[in-house]
Amino acid sequence: MTGVTRTPGPEGRAADQDLAVLVGLQAAGKSTFYADVLADRYELVSKDLFPRGARNKQVRQMRLVAEHLAAGRAVAVDNTNPSPQEWGPLVEAAHAHGATATAYWFPPDVEGSLRRNAAREGRDRVPDVGVLATLKRLRRPSAADGFDAVHEVRFDGRGGFEVRP
Repeated sequence: MTGVTRTPGPEGRAADQDLAVLVGLQAAGKSTFYADVLADRYELVSKDLFPRGARNKQVRQMRLVAEHLAAGRAVAVDNTNPSPQEWGPLVEAAHAHGATATAYWFPPDVEGSLRRNAAREGRDRVPDVGVLATLKRLRRPSAADGFDAVHEVRFDGRGGFEVRP
């Protein structure tokens, strides 16, 4: 995992039996983290990849997650996933397929997210009000929410990430 500093966590977690839920503001680094750290082991599901006018994005997301898990593949869900309303069904799906559910928590850095978001172009740029609305709903996930593990993710200052339990 190039560009990642890991603090050792619990042993015995097989990536092919895991659902990774990325939790954080827009422009927090979630997609870059997926590409740099998880992409070689996890399939990606993100509502951002669906056509702009797609209907029933939640239904489509859950279908794709279930298909990957049923096939024995690890899957990462790269959305803001700010609260139990969004991540609860994902945790349930993971456990229903005998997989673990791991949260990757990106603590809010509102100034940094707004700055990185402002540098985005086209569809990738979210109106600032959208980032601030997500902040109001954003909650740190925990084991009490059904997650088997929760990792905190921060930029390491060298172009990579630091991941801690």
